[in-house]
Amino acid sequence: MAKKVLVVDDELDIRVFMTTLLETSGYKPIAAEDGQQGLEFARKHMPALIIMDIMMPKESGIHMYRELKNDPGLKAIPVIIVSALSKKTFFHSQKVLDEYEGERVPEPAAYIEKPPEADELLDTIHQILG
Repeated sequence: MAKKVLVVDDELDIRVFMTTLLETSGYKPIAAEDGQQGLEFARKHMPALIIMDIMMPKESGIHMYRELKNDPGLKAIPVIIVSALSKKTFFHSQKVLDEYEGERVPEPAAYIEKPPEADELLDTIHQILG
């Protein structure tokens, strides 16, 4: 059975690109357009992997990521972050939040800066899902 992969991005063209790439590579993509819907779908579908953006309306990706990693039922799901935000900026914001909230959140399984290359994204997915 195909592994479910949740794609969370507010940009339609990115969602279409990723879901098409996943589908043609034998995965079962589920798409959400913001962090709020992403969390809802993660709980409902329990995907094998989550690919998400950071800069999104409603519930930001930074908040969604922390929520995922603090949820006992979801924290084991690997996350690939694909964002226009530089990796350095993301890790800095996480460090600040760790100190502010007094809890450390684990790093994502991978971080890819936008725009993602199809090959790089697929290689990363294969490495994580085996």
